[in-house]
Amino acid sequence: MNISFIQRTLISLILLLMAVVVTAGNQTDKPEMVVYKSPTCGCCGNWIKHVDAAGFKTSVQNLPNLDAIKQKYGIDRKLQSCHTAIIDGYFVEGHVPADVIQRLLRERPDGAVGLTAPGMPIGSPGMEMGARKDPYDVLLVMNNGDTRVYQHIE
Repeated sequence: MNISFIQRTLISLILLLMAVVVTAGNQTDKPEMVVYKSPTCGCCGNWIKHVDAAGFKTSVQNLPNLDAIKQKYGIDRKLQSCHTAIIDGYFVEGHVPADVIQRLLRERPDGAVGLTAPGMPIGSPGMEMGARKDPYDVLLVMNNGDTRVYQHIE
């Protein structure tokens, strides 16, 4: 069977179109997460792997000093951790689990500006230390600076 140039071109275009449709269908509908971290922080890198595995699209900005970022987003010192992520207008401070971020993006609580897991809780994503998992709270930060427990993690 002899296939003409036009037939080969049409088949190639159809296959290319099918590949584009399949690739587009596999793209996450989550907005990009920009993560600001120290270039030498290993636990931050582990947290990024955690959120990437959950389907988030991340880009990383390594900075020697994160004070300006934390100040820009109004993250009080007592709420700070080792890295700050920005996603869809919210900040995510520290080792917040991906499912809690997904919940925030679904629920979009009125007046909320971000989430924080203050400090570096052992057993949180990126801070794994064997079987040890310390309980901790993920706090919802409101635009007036108030916080409330958004999710308790055991």
